[in-house]
Amino acid sequence: MTQRGPQQGLDGIAAALKKAGGGAPVHLWNPPYCGDLDIRIAADGTWFYMKTPIGRMPLVKLFSSVIKREEGRYFLVTPVEKIGITVDDAPFAAVEMRVDGEGRDRRIAFRTQVEDWIEVGKDHPLRFEKEEGTDGVKPYVLVRRDLWARVSRALFHDLASLGEIERQGDRDWFGLYVAGAFYPMVDAVEIEGLT
Repeated sequence: MTQRGPQQGLDGIAAALKKAGGGAPVHLWNPPYCGDLDIRIAADGTWFYMKTPIGRMPLVKLFSSVIKREEGRYFLVTPVEKIGITVDDAPFAAVEMRVDGEGRDRRIAFRTQVEDWIEVGKDHPLRFEKEEGTDGVKPYVLVRRDLWARVSRALFHDLASLGEIERQGDRDWFGLYVAGAFYPMVDAVEIEGLT
């Protein structure tokens, strides 16, 4: 029996994905589950195969184009197979931010670790979650179909610097406006914990 090394195994997967056509409508595909593969996306967006970082960005971009989330699990999907992978936090990481304008009409775009740009808005909202075990907040931006990018801590500080207090319903929230929509980060009384 011939065993393939880590890179040869990735090349085989990449060839199957290229044949399927990267960037395809994976949300429409429902192939049979073929088991799990030792691929992990770390919280900082680094991809690993068999505990080794995948250093080839074209390969990471290809894989990221065929990620699908179902019932809380992540998969790489082609028209003929679905392979489970591990995601520590979110499958994407927002690593750069651009801000245009001010106040309610400001526009914000994020670049992910795979070089995709996402502009915050109705189709790509922000969300903020409490960070377990701390008083901190974890920010995310929707990339596509239940696939989120975690915004880096440095960029979160930049986001927080744009924040303001806004009354929403019967509570005051600290958050920010982007493209006319208000995105609450935390209850205004909790602002001191934002670090």
